[in-house]
Amino acid sequence: MSARIEFTTESPSGPRTVSVTYDRRGAGEPLLLLHGIGHHWQAWEPVIPILAAEREVIAVDLPGFGASAPLPDGCAYDLSTVVPVLGGLCEALGIGRPHVAGNSLGGLLALELGRRKLVRSVTALSPAGFWSEGERKYAFGTLRAMHAAASAMPLPLIERLSRSAAGRTALTSTIYARPARRSPAAAVAETLALRGATGFRQTLAAGRAVRVTEDVAGVPVTIAWGSRDRLLLPRQGVRAKQALPDARLVRLPGCGHVPMNDDPALVARVILDGSR
Repeated sequence: MSARIEFTTESPSGPRTVSVTYDRRGAGEPLLLLHGIGHHWQAWEPVIPILAAEREVIAVDLPGFGASAPLPDGCAYDLSTVVPVLGGLCEALGIGRPHVAGNSLGGLLALELGRRKLVRSVTALSPAGFWSEGERKYAFGTLRAMHAAASAMPLPLIERLSRSAAGRTALTSTIYARPARRSPAAAVAETLALRGATGFRQTLAAGRAVRVTEDVAGVPVTIAWGSRDRLLLPRQGVRAKQALPDARLVRLPGCGHVPMNDDPALVARVILDGSR
């Protein structure tokens, strides 16, 4: 069962209250899980049972996504705002400096948490920010089209599509290499999460200026990339290794942009190895 926590964060207009929804399971060293743009914490469901056997797992709905409230008025959806909010969340949850794993936008946030020494280790799955300008425009255009399609489809159509492998492919093949493996309920829920993501447009706008070029020093970093990532192309993993020369670069054969559903055992092993 998910829970909700409220805590205070600084904003240009002074202290503001942030409300975040999260799921917490398992025991051991804490591991924070951060999803991608337009998704929700349930993206991690395929790997949470494996991870929770060795870690206390906290999967978070980022502010403005899933069931978490939008950021307060006056707060931007950029790294300089969201990363301190995540630091405040860790403090409010009493988990100190956790390990962190993030996918896409979550991977970018995880790397920045590592750069600020707010976490013990970083595992970034297809992290944003290692694109060329052409690759960024392609990815952002694809995301906008996905958001527009999810917003235009009535719920009965989404539910009807989710009942067949072909329909789930139509709904989710951009982010999964094996979309037919996604359950009908999960396909519906994540389509509705994309449609209802109040932070989507602001996050995408803030991402236009993002380029990761600075190394993450003093924290173990693993970068993992799906060989069938259709959104952030796998060659960006090579660029990530060049920017972060001490990072471990792992290939995820047969996996798409959100690899946790395509190969849960492999992704869980990569995360656990990266946090040891």
